[in-house]
Amino acid sequence: MTVQRTGRLEDPGADLLNMGKAAMERYGRIALMVLAAVAVAGVLIFFAMRSRAAAEDTAASRLAEASLLYLRGEYAQSLEMCRQIAQQYPATSSGLDAHRLAGDNSYWNGDFKTAVTEYRAFLARQKQGLLASAARRSLAYALESDRQYAEAVSTYLGLVGVFDRESSAEFLAAAARCERAAGRPAEAVKHLQRLVGEFGETSQAGLARILIAEHSGGAR
Repeated sequence: MTVQRTGRLEDPGADLLNMGKAAMERYGRIALMVLAAVAVAGVLIFFAMRSRAAAEDTAASRLAEASLLYLRGEYAQSLEMCRQIAQQYPATSSGLDAHRLAGDNSYWNGDFKTAVTEYRAFLARQKQGLLASAARRSLAYALESDRQYAEAVSTYLGLVGVFDRESSAEFLAAAARCERAAGRPAEAVKHLQRLVGEFGETSQAGLARILIAEHSGGAR
């Protein structure tokens, strides 16, 4: 009597091992690809940081040269160097600060419109901190010198309370000065009255009182 085989015995353990092996091969390749991508990204970040640091060092060195020219009163040469730094190293902090120094050079060279433009370029990216406040102060004087009185007034008033009390009184006096130049004496008196009321002990207060009295006498 012949016995025919109608099937074969299955080995569940072997099938499971085969499935596991296939999964390891598949996901192992994916894991290797991910690790390779991470490694490449790390290398790129490293070189980018090193390149950025080198650019900052170069920009800082050139800005120091431009600052020395500025201190010597060589405004045109310093301005040209600042423009080059800002153009060649825009992503660096020194490249940004070059706009502020370019504003200073332009101001003392009598080019108030360019000074305003450069200060605004600096403040567009540097909104906080001591340098930003100093740049706003310079911007206010440049706006006044360029006869942009309305914006000069708002900039001066925004600086009240930022520095010391003497500076705050100075800004209120400057705002009053701009109002008078713009033909708004009544607004000027308001700033002077605030100066006397809030900063009456400062050196600006005496002149403010005289100007208030003159306005009151002329108004009669």
